[in-house]
Amino acid sequence: MSEHASGPTTSRLAQLEELSIPLIVGVIAALVWANAAPHTYHHFVHAPIFGLGAHFNAHFLINDIFMALFFGIAAKEITEACLPGGALNPPRKAVNPLLATLGGVLGPAAVYLAFVALSGDKSIASGWGIPTATDIALAWLVARVAFGKDHPAVSFLLLLAVADDGIGLAIIAIFYPDPRHPVQPAFLALVALAIGVAWALRRAGVKSFWPYVLLAGGSSWAGLYLAHLHPALALVPIVPMMPNAKRDEGLFAEMSSGKTYSDTLNRFEHAFKRPVDLGLLAFGLANAGVQLSTVGNASYAVLLALLIGKTGGITLMSLAAQRFGFPLPQGMDRRTLVIAALTAALGLTVALFVAGVAFTDVALQGAAKMGALASAGAAPLVLLLARVFDVKGARAPAHQPLSVVGRKRRPSIAG
Repeated sequence: MSEHASGPTTSRLAQLEELSIPLIVGVIAALVWANAAPHTYHHFVHAPIFGLGAHFNAHFLINDIFMALFFGIAAKEITEACLPGGALNPPRKAVNPLLATLGGVLGPAAVYLAFVALSGDKSIASGWGIPTATDIALAWLVARVAFGKDHPAVSFLLLLAVADDGIGLAIIAIFYPDPRHPVQPAFLALVALAIGVAWALRRAGVKSFWPYVLLAGGSSWAGLYLAHLHPALALVPIVPMMPNAKRDEGLFAEMSSGKTYSDTLNRFEHAFKRPVDLGLLAFGLANAGVQLSTVGNASYAVLLALLIGKTGGITLMSLAAQRFGFPLPQGMDRRTLVIAALTAALGLTVALFVAGVAFTDVALQGAAKMGALASAGAAPLVLLLARVFDVKGARAPAHQPLSVVGRKRRPSIAG
């Protein structure tokens, strides 16, 4: 379809995606539905489908299968940011966000446990892991609106969020094990095999992304699933193996020249980005259905741990890394760091999941989920601060490549 034929409609669709409207609509619809008709909402999310058993429901299809594509695209953005000239290249540039990740885990845990000590409510002590993970879907999309998708702060936040979620999975496996489904690390051999298959495909010069997604990605997904770890991360170690184009032309070179990259990495994103962006409506619908229950100490502990602990932990650890010779990505300063750290405090859906395994008491679960839900209030604050400090106008230095964060000029997106 030509640019002129599809321009206006495609442009409006792109604007909806860029403003995270599908995800927001899904979250709002879930909240309304879960409180207006909780029985039908929970039936929609958890009812078995295809006759495959209680585990195979809409929640499983969305969180364990569909989100693997979302994390795959996130891995693609990180991969490009790590390429020569990218915001996270040379590799020592990635040290700062990785160390900041530790602050984003330790900070919330410390604030949460401090609240437990000060309040004297030891019944909520086991919930310290709830605020440690970042909601990568919501945080990434809010960051793209706040900073603009070309800003190196988005790459910083994306790497931090993916690493953060990896640590979150380890915390769940170690501190919140499911006695019915204990972790089976032997099956991680399938993940190692998948990485080897992807490497072999690249060495063989395979340019189609399908073998990487279906063959290597399928093996990785099966390994994580059988190991009782979250299979949504299946494509994260596979996507970096896809062939990619060299980009040394400078930040706006592709836009000015009209050139588009047709390497495997970008064709993978082009194929799945729009379905994933629009499919986030289903993600919000399946995960944000929290009934508005009584607020309690667990609510305050989770909310304060996210807003204060995560923001402060990321900021302090990143500044400490800078002092030890690991600088922020070029184009970031302390203001953008603080705003990015606050964006990482959006702990909505991942925190909701951890709350379900951290507490067996339904009342404590509800209160903790209310605190996680309230953290979404950081989003308008992030957008306000971004506007006040005009961080969206700041761009990466001119020598940065377009590959830093989604800098393709898609001929079909006109406007």
